[in-house]
Amino acid sequence: MASLAGRRVLVVEDETLVAMLVEDTLADAGVIVLGPVATVAESLALLEKERPDLAVLDMNLAGETSEPVAEALMRLSVPFVIASGYGAAGLPQMLASVPVLAKPYAPEDLTAALARLPLA
Repeated sequence: MASLAGRRVLVVEDETLVAMLVEDTLADAGVIVLGPVATVAESLALLEKERPDLAVLDMNLAGETSEPVAEALMRLSVPFVIASGYGAAGLPQMLASVPVLAKPYAPEDLTAALARLPLA
């Protein structure tokens, strides 16, 4: 399993407590956390300025779908995992090959899922 130390990981999560847990988990793994950001607009603005190595993407941001963020990550060839309370059910076809981490998940599941992603 690849080391995450020094990797720049974008965190897109609208639930403050979950975002803090993800940020702490990744920081403990030596990751440089970009964000967390809670909206599609914030995510896209950040992606215009910085290119992460990897990303964690919550698909439902306060009722707003984060599909535009997924599309931007795919255009930039940034590997990502989807964190979803709904699992893989209901995801658009274009995201069928993206690993899904079902919420709630353990911190070690997050780091393991990120470590399995191919590095661009």
